[in-house]
Formats: sequence, C-alpha cells, structure tokens
Amino acid sequence: MTPRIQEATIREQRQMRQRQLMDAALSLAMEDGVDSVTVSAVAKRAGLARSSIYEYFASSADLIADLVMEEMAYYNKRLLKAVDNVEDPFEYIKLWIEEALQYVVDGRHLLVKSLNTVTTPNYRKSDIAQGHRDLMGTIIRPLSEIGLPDVKLGLAYVQATIDVASVRIESGNDAAQEIKFAQKFAITGLRALLDNSA
Repeated sequence: MTPRIQEATIREQRQMRQRQLMDAALSLAMEDGVDSVTVSAVAKRAGLARSSIYEYFASSADLIADLVMEEMAYYNKRLLKAVDNVEDPFEYIKLWIEEALQYVVDGRHLLVKSLNTVTTPNYRKSDIAQGHRDLMGTIIRPLSEIGLPDVKLGLAYVQATIDVASVRIESGNDAAQEIKFAQKFAITGLRALLDNSA
C-alpha cells in the first residue's frame, strides 16, 4: 500500500519524505555509527517500504553523501554564527577556533568522522570536496587580513592546532581549558609567523 499524501503538493510531499529518510539515517548514524545506515534500517526507522528509498536516493552511499553534505552545512552555519559581525581578525580566529572545538565537545564531529569512512559515489565526491572548501573558507579572510604572506601555511597551523586539541578533548581533558590553550597557541603562532615574515 502506498503511503497517503500528507502535504499540499507532490513536491512538498517528496521534500517531507526525503527529510523523513534523512532524519532516520541521521539518528541511526548518531546512535550506532555509520555502519548501521543501511537501506533496510533507514526504511524501517522512517516507517516506509524499503523500495521507497530508491525514489529519493540511488543507494545507502548516496544517502550518506547527503548526510555528509548536510552536516558540513550545519557546521559551516555554526562557525559563521560564532563570528558574525566580528571585525577584528584575531578575535575572529579565536572565536572560530572556540566554535570548531565546541563542535568536538558536542560530539557531532564523530558523525562526520564516521560518515567520511564510507566510500561515497564518485559523482558526489566533488560536492563533498566543495563543502569542505566552504568550511575552510570561513577562516581564510581573517588569516589574509592579519597580513600573512602565506595564508595556506597559517591555515595548516590552525587546522593542526584544532586537530591536536580535538584529540585531547576526546581523551577526556578539560574541554574549556583545551579550547583556551588552542586559542592562545594558534594566535601566538600566527603572530610569530607574521614576525618572521617581516
């Protein structure tokens, strides 16, 4: 039996069903890891027939690619909201690092890490790569504004600092303290890069 149409238009119905499937996949991934996101498990969680998933996604890998894209967009919004209307580039970088690490504290980064272990369809890889570039793009402007001659070098140092702090937070160290250490280390390091370039 085909599910009844609950929305005003077919387009709205399709959007609602796709959202329902995405939410089901997200909850499975958050609860039991990415390996639990199978077509049959998602269909069961969403209360739909297994075959209905293929009306929206070519495969579970395609669905996971959509989850990765959605999660990166969510993370991007968080980062931009944290630095909204911040003029001073060093303050921007500090707040950006804090929000990036707060995302680790919240545990959502584990979702992205696990989702990235799945082989995504080739035709989705460029979308995911663009999503990652968009994320990193949120820190490029302030790194340029502080006068770094090599913005990629500054970005690499900031990313490495976040990676180390993330591991330390995941290992059970005090998150607030680790965030402060990461901010201080990154800002001091960026200022040192500026001094050496003069």
